[in-house]
Amino acid sequence: VQLVESGGGSAQAGGSLRLSCAASGYANCLAWFRQAPGKKREGIGARQRGDGWLPEYADSVKGRFTISRDNDKDTIYLQMDSLKPEDTATYYCAARSASCSLTWAREDLYNWWGQGTQVTVS
Repeated sequence: VQLVESGGGSAQAGGSLRLSCAASGYANCLAWFRQAPGKKREGIGARQRGDGWLPEYADSVKGRFTISRDNDKDTIYLQMDSLKPEDTATYYCAARSASCSLTWAREDLYNWWGQGTQVTVS
């Protein structure tokens, strides 16, 4: 599975950005992670392919970020609203064959990663 991210860029605090991640093959769980300079990579949220599992989000983005998925296009989106300067980071899309489950935020359990896209909030 190859993952191609797009949509990064700059925004002002309080603004919005939307990231996209197109997957070339089948993946059960698609997730977004981010990594700020000098910090560990953080799981933001994940979405299962089917409807049997509700999306999960990190507390730091809950209520501001929304993950949606278009199964026909094998694409996942990250809508980021009410952006804060602390949201500045490189954002990564990740995918795995296994279902999302309670381990969705464990980066070591993902098989495939995108190249990353920079988001800067000032």
